[in-house]
Amino acid sequence: MNIFKSHFWYHKSQRNGVFLLAILIFILQVIIVFVDFSPKEKVAANSAETIAFYKQIDSLKKIEIANRRPKIFPFNPNYITDYKGAQLGMSLNEIDRLFTFRKTGKFVNSKDEFQQVTKISDSLLDKISPYFKFPDWIVKQHDNKYVSSTRIEKFYKSKPKHTISTTDINKATTEDLKAIYGIGEKLSERIIKYRSKLQGFSFENQIFEVWGLEKETAKKVIATFKILEKPIIKKDNINTITFKELLKNPYIDYELCKKIFEYRDEVAELQNISELKNIKSFPLDKYDRIVLYLVAE
Repeated sequence: MNIFKSHFWYHKSQRNGVFLLAILIFILQVIIVFVDFSPKEKVAANSAETIAFYKQIDSLKKIEIANRRPKIFPFNPNYITDYKGAQLGMSLNEIDRLFTFRKTGKFVNSKDEFQQVTKISDSLLDKISPYFKFPDWIVKQHDNKYVSSTRIEKFYKSKPKHTISTTDINKATTEDLKAIYGIGEKLSERIIKYRSKLQGFSFENQIFEVWGLEKETAKKVIATFKILEKPIIKKDNINTITFKELLKNPYIDYELCKKIFEYRDEVAELQNISELKNIKSFPLDKYDRIVLYLVAE
C-alpha cells in the first residue's frame, strides 16, 4: 500500500490542478469533434480559378526549364567539336562524317551542304541551322548559295599571319600562339594561364592537357614550338609540406593528397621521393609530373 500511496497521494492544490487539466482536455476534445474547421467557401478542383492557377504554375515551370538549358550562340559549323556536336543533338556518326570531310581540306558553306555532308535529319537541321554563322562575304555575295570549297579554304588561310617572336613554348606570347591555325584569343590565353599554373611546360605533351584544345591543334603547337629551356620549378619538401600546399600541385587532387599524407604518417618520413610509388592506387602515369614539384629531404 505504501508503494501505491507514494504515487497517487496528492495534496489539495495538486488535485485541483489535475481536475482543471482534465476539464481542459475534455473541452478540447469536444471542440475537435463537433466544430467544423473546414473553410466555408470550397473551391472546386475544376473551377476557372483553379485551372488558371495550375496553368500559371506550368508556365513558370517551362520558363525555369528553358532557363536551365545551355544557351546556343552563333558558331561556324566547320569547327564543331565532339562536345559541341553532342550538345546540339548530333550522333557520333554524323559528327565523324563532318570530321572526315574537313580532313580533306574542304569547308561546308551552307546549311544544305552541312546536311549533305553529315546526313542529319530535317528536324535537327531546322533546330540548329539558325545558329550557323558563315563568313559575311559568303552570305552577302552568294545569298547562302554554294561557294566552292577551294575559295572558302583560301579565305580561311589567307588571313595575315603574325610572325612569331620565339619558338620556345615557355616564352611564347598570346600573339605567337594565335599564329597557329585553330587557336584564337581565348585558347591562347588559356594556354598561357595553364603554363603559369605549371610554372612552365616541362614536357611537350603537357600541351594536350589544356582544356578545350583539340588534339590536332595541339600537335600543330608542338610542331611549331619546343621546350628550349626547362623551367625552374620551386620544389616543396614532401615531409614538411602542408595539406593545403600539396593540393596546389596541378596533378594532385583531394583523394590522392589524402593518401599521400596517410602514407607519410605511416612511414614517419619519406627517404626518397620515389617512395610515392608505394602508395596504393598511386597514378604512376603522372609520377614524372607530380615529382616536378616535390622533393624528399
